[in-house]
Amino acid sequence: MHEHQMSNWQHSHNFARINRKGERRTKWVLLLTFATMIVEIVAGMQFHSMALLADGWHMATHVVAFMIAIFAYRYSRIHQDDQTFAFSPAKVGVLGGFASSIALAMVALVMIADSVERLLMPEIIRFDEAILVAQVGLLINLLSALLLRDHHDHDHDHDDHDHDHDHDHDHHGHRPHHQDHNLRAAYLHVMADALTSVLAIVALVAGKYYGWVWLDTVMGFVGATVVLVWAYGLIKETSPVLLDQSPSDRYVRAMQTVLEADGECRVSDLHVWPVSANHYAAIVVLVTQQPKSPVYYKNLLTNFSRLDHLTVEVNRCNGLDCVSE
Repeated sequence: MHEHQMSNWQHSHNFARINRKGERRTKWVLLLTFATMIVEIVAGMQFHSMALLADGWHMATHVVAFMIAIFAYRYSRIHQDDQTFAFSPAKVGVLGGFASSIALAMVALVMIADSVERLLMPEIIRFDEAILVAQVGLLINLLSALLLRDHHDHDHDHDDHDHDHDHDHDHHGHRPHHQDHNLRAAYLHVMADALTSVLAIVALVAGKYYGWVWLDTVMGFVGATVVLVWAYGLIKETSPVLLDQSPSDRYVRAMQTVLEADGECRVSDLHVWPVSANHYAAIVVLVTQQPKSPVYYKNLLTNFSRLDHLTVEVNRCNGLDCVSE
């Protein structure tokens, strides 16, 4: 077979989402957070301020999370054409999001531990200093949140193909929903810190002017609970992708219904799984008395916009009426 004929049946398996804008902005946030962390730790040691030291070391956990995010971006970009990955390293970003969600949950648990310690052993709060630290932290976090906000206008380094293959790679031009779990995890870390700062300011102002010192501990529990909910939500989003969990039963049943709509074939085997946060692959085995080209059956599924890699096997049924129940 000539090489130009073979190329009609070949395509890229690169599903890695190259979000250069997200990578650049995460680097800026990392530098900003790291610089703030160093300043707070040095100032805390210089002025013997536990509030500054605590906030500085708290920011260190977010620095680690941002480093994970940047590593995931860089690894996916460098290895996007690595043939040792069956469907490109597209899940590295999802893995980064999962790792960051675990780190986020750990931050929440530390917040709970600190709140319990404060409840059992109350400390004298330096309100003016603590309010200033919380305000500076909130300002840094709001700036970081603006940098990390995902506007869905990222770079994509994918080539489009207009061929029909037995192993099909469909491009639908516009996709209604793109997810970058890596960027979202970094964003949630920033928002968690911003939430902590807001709650701290409320508690500290109330403690300073109304004597409600207990509110500082209460706000710690409230903030930790919200952060845990965010972390749990991100874990629920990333885990199915990492574990190759099929999409909803409704999605799979809809595929089967479309394929069997003409009454001439039955789906004997159907597997659908995510190859990235935004792409599905599927293997379909059909049984029919009147086989058609695999391209015919693939064209029936063109409305399934996330289905990017489809393998169809068509088997002829002889003698018995295998199509009917």
